[in-house]
Amino acid sequence: MNSTTRQSIISAIGRILMATIFVFSGIGKALAPAATMGYIQSAGLPFASLALAGAIAVEAGGGLLLVLGIRTRLVAALLAAFSLVTAFAFHSAIGDQNQLIHLLKNIALTGGLLQVVAFGAGACSVDAARGRTAAPHAA
Repeated sequence: MNSTTRQSIISAIGRILMATIFVFSGIGKALAPAATMGYIQSAGLPFASLALAGAIAVEAGGGLLLVLGIRTRLVAALLAAFSLVTAFAFHSAIGDQNQLIHLLKNIALTGGLLQVVAFGAGACSVDAARGRTAAPHAA
């Protein structure tokens, strides 16, 4: 296997692995809306039902778009921003080790997503099939 093929496959696997947490979380929120709205309200955020709908759309929809590599850079940027906002809105009690782990997980996800923003979806993506730039050209 040549390095270009290997890079394409690894890029697709990376997108799928990062998207998994978003897709599962979005589906979980859709299946348990009352519990999720209670959690949103407990964090002191307004408009819990609107926040729930937005979170489901961003997580499930964005996760699926990331898996497929559709509008990948834009979707990855949106998911990165979402990850940072949720990190600080819901996991800022860093004296609690569980919350600290969630905060750091969200920050790490943001880092991975920013790599996707920088380098694109790779060759195994809808973006590449549509002729969008899969990665920036080297200088």
